[in-house]
Amino acid sequence: MTTVANASVHIRGITANRGQFTLQALQVFFVGLVIGMERAVLPTLAHEFGVAPGAFLFLASFVLSFGLVKGALNLVAGGLADRFGRKPVLIAGWIAAIPIPLLIWAAPSWWWIVIANIFLGISQGFTWTMTVTSQIDLAGSHQRGLAVGINEATGYVAVGLAGACAALLAEAVGARDALLAFGLVTIILAFATITRIRDTLAWVKVEHAEAGADASQDHTLTLRAIFVRISFRDRVGRAICQGGIVNKIADTLVWVMFPLFFKAHGARLIEIGWLTGTYAMVWGFSQLWTGHLGDRIGRRTPVIAGFYLLAAGIALTAVGGNAVLWLPAAVIMGIGMALLYPNLIAAMSDQAAPLIRGKALGTYRYWRDSGYALGALLLGLIAQFSQATLPTLWITAILVAGSGVWLMRDLPRK
Repeated sequence: MTTVANASVHIRGITANRGQFTLQALQVFFVGLVIGMERAVLPTLAHEFGVAPGAFLFLASFVLSFGLVKGALNLVAGGLADRFGRKPVLIAGWIAAIPIPLLIWAAPSWWWIVIANIFLGISQGFTWTMTVTSQIDLAGSHQRGLAVGINEATGYVAVGLAGACAALLAEAVGARDALLAFGLVTIILAFATITRIRDTLAWVKVEHAEAGADASQDHTLTLRAIFVRISFRDRVGRAICQGGIVNKIADTLVWVMFPLFFKAHGARLIEIGWLTGTYAMVWGFSQLWTGHLGDRIGRRTPVIAGFYLLAAGIALTAVGGNAVLWLPAAVIMGIGMALLYPNLIAAMSDQAAPLIRGKALGTYRYWRDSGYALGALLLGLIAQFSQATLPTLWITAILVAGSGVWLMRDLPRK
């Protein structure tokens, strides 16, 4: 009787849980604002924090610290969420966000920015992981792509808006004051709404009871066993994880190298903010349909098409000398990211039983967001060695296209 009662209370489906689903979407909007406020502003104004011209590897260190920490915390967050629930981890993530705008505002050197991004990695690893996991928990099994699409759409629209708005604000009042005000207001609003959120672990337990014996066997696996199986032993899991790494190398390119590339061609801060913001907003809005597309036609086609479009957009940016080509390239990259991004997460969720969903998604997100660290190191070294940003664009385009070939080979045809 208890299971039946619980099942009636914790019915899965986006419509049935629209109130809680909307609150989670609001949370990820605030999460996107926090990470988005740095884009366009910090790379182009790094000299104010003591970064010498041409010190590309040192400049990229703030994304390196973010990626290392966020990747590891994604994995930790998945294990904690399966054990203690989603909401406590979400709250911990917002507590970790508090020092970020304060450190940027007070920074006497770039090392303080690196430390601020360690806190950003902790915060993002906990908060964004919990919102996407919770929305998948609330959705039905036939709506996972749609749930991820809505989550990522909301988050990356916020990233794009924050990048453009922070650039405008920085030109008006200065970078430090702009990021301090923007960051603190966002964090306060996040805490103001978090009290109404319910933990979704109860929905997971009902889904687990419905799943039967196969899910029970998976539930006995440790985090280490799940990590090893998905990362190295499972052909599909391995392909999905490498795809995650490469798409974050591409996003690192946009975060670190695009602002410098555009600035070297004479673009102003506001123009840079809108170009990088267009990419993020197209990526965000498009996921409202690309995630659902994967639910209907399968994950494989959208993922592969997304990688090839992303590579084409990067190449078009490389050959362009002004916004006439950069703007359509940003749109192409955004559509490519929108096709691949939610469907990679949904593909990983398809591989996991309910009670190990947090660990499985944590494993994927560990590898995916470690791509920030790898991208910062790789692209920083390439730019440092060549003393130019253009080679980083071509290398990234080749990596993205190659990743699409790998996924074409290993993703199941369904």
